[in-house]
Amino acid sequence: MIWKFIKEKIENGIDVYLITVTEVNGSSPGKVGFKMAVASDNEISGTIGGGIMEYQLVELARKEQKSKSGINFLKRQVHTHDAKEDKSGMICSGEQTQIFNHLTQANVDEVKKIIELIENNRPGKIVLTSNGIEVYEGDAHIIKDEIEFQNNLSSYRYSEPTGVKETVYIFGAGHISLPLSQILALLDFRVEVFDNRKGLNTFEQNIHAHKKEIIDYKNVSKLVPNGRNSYVVIMTFEHKFDEIVLRQLLKKDLRYIGMIGSKSKVTTIFQDLINEGYSRLEIERVCSPIGLPIGGQLPSEIAVSIAAQIVEWRNKREREFK
Repeated sequence: MIWKFIKEKIENGIDVYLITVTEVNGSSPGKVGFKMAVASDNEISGTIGGGIMEYQLVELARKEQKSKSGINFLKRQVHTHDAKEDKSGMICSGEQTQIFNHLTQANVDEVKKIIELIENNRPGKIVLTSNGIEVYEGDAHIIKDEIEFQNNLSSYRYSEPTGVKETVYIFGAGHISLPLSQILALLDFRVEVFDNRKGLNTFEQNIHAHKKEIIDYKNVSKLVPNGRNSYVVIMTFEHKFDEIVLRQLLKKDLRYIGMIGSKSKVTTIFQDLINEGYSRLEIERVCSPIGLPIGGQLPSEIAVSIAAQIVEWRNKREREFK
C-alpha cells in the first residue's frame, strides 16, 4: 500500500512527494486516482501511468525536493508531439493533470488515519489542495461515492472516498484461495477469507487477506453487505457447503457471485435451488463454473482465471451502475 510506504518514510524524517492523477482527457496511460510517492532518498512506490511522462514527473518531484521548496502544485501533461507547453513526451493524444503534495513528519497523523480507514474498510474522504492534505471519517463527509476534482484559476481541490472499498468475500480457504487472495490484493481489492475448518494450513499461511475468520457456513449473509462493491467467490471443500452459502446470497444485491465446481455439480445445485423456488434469473447471475476459460489446471492458474473474471465484471458493468 502506497500510504504505508509514505508513513514509513516520513516517520523517519524522509520527505515525500505524493503525485496523484486528478483529471484525464482523451487517451492517457494514467487514470484518475493513480498515485505515486517519490521519497527524497530516491525510493518510489506506485505509478501514474509509466513511460517517459512518469520519469519526467518523478524528476520534477526530485528537483523540488533538492530545492527544499516544500510547495504543493498542479502539473498538466499533454500527450501530443506538437504540444506547445506541458509536453509529456508521449503521443497517445490525450492529457492528464497531477497534484504534487509535499508530505513530511507533520503529516504523519493524517497518513496514519488514511491507513486506518482503508484497512478497516471504514467510510471517509481524503482531500488534497494547495494547502495540503485533509482526512475526514464517516458517511457524512461523502456526498457522492466518487472522486471529485475542482480546478479554478486560483485554487484546486481533489477528493476521493476511502470506503467502502471493493471487497471480494472468499468462502473456502483451500489451495486456490491463497494465490487468489494474493492476486486480488495486487489488483487493489480488499480480500476477506472465511472457512469452517480450524488448523487449515492454507488459511493460516494466507498473509494477503485483509481479514480471515472461522465461521459457520449457515450464517454468511450478514458477512456480505449489499452493493456494487461486494464480490463473492464460493469454493468450500464440499458441494453441500457451496449450496448453503449460495442459497443465502442469491437474493442479495451483489456485484459478482462466482462458484467453483464441475458442470455436473453446478447443474445439480442449480436444479435444487430452482426446485426450492429460486428463479432462473437469480440462478443466471452466478458465474459457475467459475473463472474465464484459460485452460489452467494448477491452483495459481485457476486463481488467475477467477481474478480475470472478477476484473471483467468490475469493468464491463461499471456503466450500468453509474
